[in-house]
Amino acid sequence: MLHYLGYFAAIFIGLSLGIMGGGGSILTVPVLVYLMGVSPVLSTAYSLFVVGSTSVVGAWGYFRNGLVSLKTAVVFLLPSLLAVFAVRKLLMPAIPHELFTVGSIVFTKDLLVLVAFAVLMVVAATSMIRSKQAEVVLDEELHQKHAFNYPLVLGIGLVVGTLTGFVGAGGGFLIIPALVLGARLPMKLAVGTSLAIIALNSLIGFTGDLSAGTPIAWSFLAGFLAFALGGIVLGTYLARFIPGAKLKPAFGWFTLAMGTFILLRELVFTS
Repeated sequence: MLHYLGYFAAIFIGLSLGIMGGGGSILTVPVLVYLMGVSPVLSTAYSLFVVGSTSVVGAWGYFRNGLVSLKTAVVFLLPSLLAVFAVRKLLMPAIPHELFTVGSIVFTKDLLVLVAFAVLMVVAATSMIRSKQAEVVLDEELHQKHAFNYPLVLGIGLVVGTLTGFVGAGGGFLIIPALVLGARLPMKLAVGTSLAIIALNSLIGFTGDLSAGTPIAWSFLAGFLAFALGGIVLGTYLARFIPGAKLKPAFGWFTLAMGTFILLRELVFTS
């Protein structure tokens, strides 16, 4: 029964990506862990593949409409791709299974990934809940005269690459403000460029897993991806009628609840 819910959730992940241009990827790891029974560390690898593949579909639609800045994407990706590949290829395999103990809780590699992911969900949720205020601030900043801020774009590229590699999420909530404030991109162009960055970041990170010898259940992964791709195609169509900005706060509250649930389940109600 949980597996059927997992495939339904995959459609929802793609749907949210198609409508809002981001956000849905933050749910991929929890769905894989709690509904599909995949281990947390392996879920981050699967998430990279699913998020990367669905983002390619989303980015292509923006690219056809001239809403992807290739120059900005290249600058952002220089440090980001190096970071995400290094984390997946070198750091993740090097982390020991058991790390330390706090009281009765043994912090394993899997638990560390889940806790880090839950914290990221809470931060991303806060960003989505405040999306309207944030977009007003970004729009005001955009109309002020500033040069392309290379240190900001490169620095956030490094941070996003590291986060993407560790938790398997795209990091669009960090990328879009960096592109607007640092690269001076209009919001629609920033969203399209963000999807292109997420796609390349995630898929390059997944190649790090492949080169590290991570075992991949390709038939399962292909089935899950198929549902997510169906969702993003439907979401891209519905985006013509449903404004994504109105959905972000509600999706943010849902993400906040999920992140809080994971923290409570793994750190408080452990048995």
